[in-house]
Amino acid sequence: MFPAVKGDIVKLHYTGKLASGEIFDASPENRPLRFVIGKNEVIPGVEQAVIGMVRGEKKTVTVTADQAYGQKLPEKIEEVQRSILPAGMALNVGGKLQITKHDGSLLYVEVLALTETTVTLDANHPLAGKDLIFDIDMLEVEKAPKSDFFNQIFK
Repeated sequence: MFPAVKGDIVKLHYTGKLASGEIFDASPENRPLRFVIGKNEVIPGVEQAVIGMVRGEKKTVTVTADQAYGQKLPEKIEEVQRSILPAGMALNVGGKLQITKHDGSLLYVEVLALTETTVTLDANHPLAGKDLIFDIDMLEVEKAPKSDFFNQIFK
């Protein structure tokens, strides 16, 4: 068995938990997570945690907020006039909204506060500012094809 290194394709099951033990995400039983180490397909802390793991190995790691979804940024919280939102839009504190930006991309926000004339919106990731705990069960480590390996080294 070979330990996982950058460029390898890994397949694993995981359960993500908050410090309270609440599960926020998990790989489906019949669909493990598959990704290439070093391609930034998962959060940095999980990518680092699998380096050196071998098939059949299990581990629990704590991933700091900085290695997950970052810190909660005050500049991503903004009070806006209700009048800029579509008329009749149902708004609830704690509710989630999907907003289409000028470039056509989507922005997901949480409603933090409401007044008669304003809405306070938070565009931070819901897990920003939180340390996360992951239980990882490594199912497979597939070595990177040599051509891909050398392409990565000489980029």
